[in-house]
Amino acid sequence: MAGFGLPNFGQLTEAFRKAQQIQQDAQVLQQELDAMEIEGKSGDGRASVWLSGNQQPLRVRLDPALLQDGQSTCEAATLEALQAAYEQSTATMKGRMEELTGGLDLNLPGLGG
Repeated sequence: MAGFGLPNFGQLTEAFRKAQQIQQDAQVLQQELDAMEIEGKSGDGRASVWLSGNQQPLRVRLDPALLQDGQSTCEAATLEALQAAYEQSTATMKGRMEELTGGLDLNLPGLGG
């Protein structure tokens, strides 16, 4: 019996197949992001912060000369490096997610799309 406003079985099967593939690809992407090390530097390059692709802090490096410039200078440089690493990590994550979901057609006929 047809005509209940539902997509045909082939379309549903294809949609589920795509969803399963995206789920598998997302798991691989999660592992790749965990393994990434993204470095952010202060403008003068004397402070560096590394984050994973999932924005987990990994390590910090401060030039010894920076430490001699005082606490506020050191804090400002560290914050600048952290912000740079965060921006790069966010952009990387966003780009990879767009690659992952780019082929998915979310407008399934009969499902209000």
